[in-house]
Amino acid sequence: MLIPRQQVPSLNVETVAHGRFDLASNAGEKFTLVVFYRGLHCPICAKYLMELERLVPEFEARGVKTIAVSTDVAERAAEMVKKIKADKLAIGYGVSLTNAREWGLYTTESRGKTSIGIEEPAIFAEPGVFIVRADGTLYYGAVQTMPFARPNFTDLVGALDFAINNNYPARGEYTGPVPS
Repeated sequence: MLIPRQQVPSLNVETVAHGRFDLASNAGEKFTLVVFYRGLHCPICAKYLMELERLVPEFEARGVKTIAVSTDVAERAAEMVKKIKADKLAIGYGVSLTNAREWGLYTTESRGKTSIGIEEPAIFAEPGVFIVRADGTLYYGAVQTMPFARPNFTDLVGALDFAINNNYPARGEYTGPVPS
């Protein structure tokens, strides 16, 4: 489990059109928004990433770099870029399943073709959304077992405004004993 205010795992991937991305050396001025998506086979992911593509300038205006990544191979990631018409949003690929698990993501075995007729990879990572401070520590995290009901990007923009303006600390960092 990732702990707020602690270092996140490494993330070093090639992107379709934005060069190599290494979280350790490519962090945003204030934060980096890292969005793990299921892959090309997921129609909900495509819709979700289209919304993020639209809001990239809003995040950038707040000193937040954005990247969406998956366990997909280069060809599938390039197809996703075309599908969602991404030019501002960096789409990374080739996240290992081991790295996905380090980030606390759930993994799923293929059930064949999806509702849009695209074959699922043999095993792939389920969604996760993370906001990482420039120093590499976790500020916010949400992981899911399913593709639905993900964090809303417009809400995250508003939350970042509040957090930045009020120097609001990351929450959920307590790991000590709890009263019974």
